[in-house]
Amino acid sequence: MKQSFEDVLRHMIHDGCNPICVISDFFLGWTLESCRSFDIPRIVFHGMGVISMVVCKSPPLHVPSIKDLSLLNPIEFSELTNIPFTLKKCDILEGLLDSDPNDPTLGILLELGEADVNSGGVIFNSFEEIEGDYMAALESFYCNEGKAYCVGSALLYDDQVDAEDHQSYSYIKWLDNQVGLSGVIYVSFGTQTHLSNDQMDEIAFGLERAGHPFIWAVRSSSWAPPNGWNERVKDKRVGAGLMVPQRGVGGEKIMTVNRGVICERVKELMGGQKGRKVKERAQELGKMARHAVEKGGSCKKLDELIERLSNKNM
Repeated sequence: MKQSFEDVLRHMIHDGCNPICVISDFFLGWTLESCRSFDIPRIVFHGMGVISMVVCKSPPLHVPSIKDLSLLNPIEFSELTNIPFTLKKCDILEGLLDSDPNDPTLGILLELGEADVNSGGVIFNSFEEIEGDYMAALESFYCNEGKAYCVGSALLYDDQVDAEDHQSYSYIKWLDNQVGLSGVIYVSFGTQTHLSNDQMDEIAFGLERAGHPFIWAVRSSSWAPPNGWNERVKDKRVGAGLMVPQRGVGGEKIMTVNRGVICERVKELMGGQKGRKVKERAQELGKMARHAVEKGGSCKKLDELIERLSNKNM
């Protein structure tokens, strides 16, 4: 991949179309060396938010002060103050506190992190209206005065999508049929969370017991719904099966949350007082996201990045 990538850059330069930068995914750390060989700035794209990245980058700097704490002890990082939640030691990936030099996964992450902080800047699919207070903390990790840019929410840029195309999706039609109800719960654990089959069963039974309509994105290739479950909940759910092999992560703890707890939390979220507050907050954040991509919103940072790159002030 590296050779093909460099061939593309070489041909662009030969044709007089010099790239002003390369925007690279974080997990393609080798692009830093390629960009340096062509004197092209590398900008990193992160799928995570700003606060999440600061939480990931801070632990190695504070190992002596938190290593011996119990898992439920709250921890604080000088780089990250006034965060709207309590961070505990159990929230930190074990490898960040007790690194094994022979762990190949950790070695790869360290290499990626080194390429990351030595890049010319970083962009996020987020917006300053919610994470602007933490931008300086993140930028403090980057060398050569690398800057962070919140250019999201990217989803809201796409206002040219044909509505008729959307209507062809079965889940859109199903969602349209839920209008007037209390809402639909979306269940997804992303691509980096690995759940045991026992935990998948508990989620299935918990959702069934709660009785609310739901969409569940399932990515395990080894799990199948319990006998009769599909028939019992067929009017309540849409399952989006993403068949991706399930792999464990070294040092990861297995913890099963039972169906009763899941049912209780779903009911509270969908119909309780706390749930109403969550929905109000979600609507507030939605308004902020839309404002961010309007004229005068924080998406102007994308224009600033382009101007900076064009002027070669990296």
